[in-house]
Amino acid sequence: MAVASKKIPAPDLVPVRRALLSVSDKTGLTEFAAALAKAGIELVSTGGTAKAIQAAGIAVRDVSDITGFPEIMDGRVKTLHPSVHGALLGIRDDPEHAEAMKAHRIEPIDLVVVNLYPFEEVRQSGADYASVVENIDIGGPAMVRASAKNHAYVAIVTDPEDYASVLNALEMNFGSLSLEFRQRLAAKAFARTAAYDAAISGWFADELAVEHPTWRAFGGRLDSVMRYGENPHQQAGFYVTGEKRPGVATARQLQGKQLSYNNINDTDAAFELAGEFDPKRTAAVAIIKHANPCGVAEGASLKEAYLKALACDPVSAFGGIVALNRLLDAEAAEEIVKTFTEVIIAPDASEEARGIVAAKKNLRLLVTGGLPDPRAAGIGVKSVAGGLLVQGRDNAVVDDLELKVVTRRAPTDREMADLKFAFRVAKHVKSNAIVYAKDLATVGIGAGQMSRVDSSRIAARKALDAAEAAGLAEPLTRGSVVASDAFFPFADGLLSAVEAGATAVIQPGGSMRDDEVIAAADEHGIAMVFTGTRHFRH
Repeated sequence: MAVASKKIPAPDLVPVRRALLSVSDKTGLTEFAAALAKAGIELVSTGGTAKAIQAAGIAVRDVSDITGFPEIMDGRVKTLHPSVHGALLGIRDDPEHAEAMKAHRIEPIDLVVVNLYPFEEVRQSGADYASVVENIDIGGPAMVRASAKNHAYVAIVTDPEDYASVLNALEMNFGSLSLEFRQRLAAKAFARTAAYDAAISGWFADELAVEHPTWRAFGGRLDSVMRYGENPHQQAGFYVTGEKRPGVATARQLQGKQLSYNNINDTDAAFELAGEFDPKRTAAVAIIKHANPCGVAEGASLKEAYLKALACDPVSAFGGIVALNRLLDAEAAEEIVKTFTEVIIAPDASEEARGIVAAKKNLRLLVTGGLPDPRAAGIGVKSVAGGLLVQGRDNAVVDDLELKVVTRRAPTDREMADLKFAFRVAKHVKSNAIVYAKDLATVGIGAGQMSRVDSSRIAARKALDAAEAAGLAEPLTRGSVVASDAFFPFADGLLSAVEAGATAVIQPGGSMRDDEVIAAADEHGIAMVFTGTRHFRH
């Protein structure tokens, strides 16, 4: 049953006479507390916050003076008391509330400054179960939500970044805060507790291996407001979730313009692909355009890998994203900057390479400190009208799959190496995906077509265009291998690859017509391998 409102209008300006401060993150605390005290505001505080304020020589009352009850249970219980929550929730213009506050000697609190136990940080640190649970804040969210609900009379501050705006507003309004200002703080406070609870519920789901919890929540913190989204008429912002996975969200941008919505989307796709290649084994480069690879290669050096990747589709590489699986060195940097590139992302960059890239002032250079683990679990979320699609990360890696040769002819060692490479790339190409590869480099990529045959033909056409651009007599698909992200439903897709010059195929298998496809491969002397794993990407 809904609770009826008494419809008491909220005052515009509320004088701030008493403030309660209880923070985990003490950034800017003493400076803020000093400014409040100088403005004649009485300070009330708890535990470590009170000690920090006192140590700075600022007068502060301990919350136990108000509650008449000491902190107990290692600080688990200190603000969960009617004298605190009555001070926060009381509707001061309601005669019944005012009488109750007077009868129980509850002094109103006008400003609450709370930030929560660092649950997200502790969770990401890999701490043990008991430590993570101990960092679930109870009193903090209770005070935040109480204050935010009663924003008609109470201002709630949950972010140290808002300290300056609070002091400015107090100065502008001669010691009071406006209703609009209190509303904005309340909205931010509810968003903060929502994200906090989302992190806790998500952690429990992971710990207990609950694949589909009845209620699913997701939260993030605004990292940047963008000029626009995919298109100029769409608004966009970038929110970070706190996941420590190396990538665009955790990278340090060394130079260049602000990343756009499309930059972030494409850079994430590029670096996730680069993460498929073990840097101890090989140097690898992925060039991405519109979230699809237009060239990927391995090499003895990043320069070699980059030039092989570029040769796959030098036209599409213009204005693309370049992702590397090793430290960007000067030799590779010199080659990359010869083609207009939007973003370079790598685990790190040498000082010489940074200097080379710096000559292109608009080129963004991001360093991540590591590579994303392609085997790591995780979730992906996609919005649909009225709902969210949630699934686990595609963390299947071709090296871990049981490959089955299904044709009379088995692949040669060189073909097998190229087949694994091609299937590794196909995982990151929009479906329907066809990838031709030769000598550990893509030579033709067909992405996102409604028909697998069309993807195969487009990939072959791309290879022909690249050959013409390089002055070659025939496309590099001659003598190549081909990977398909899903099974061939008919033999026509395979025959298209044969026509392009492929000698070996890797695909998941599982079609009702597998026998027909295998027979067609045998007829043309093609080696074919089944992976048993599909890599749809939509």
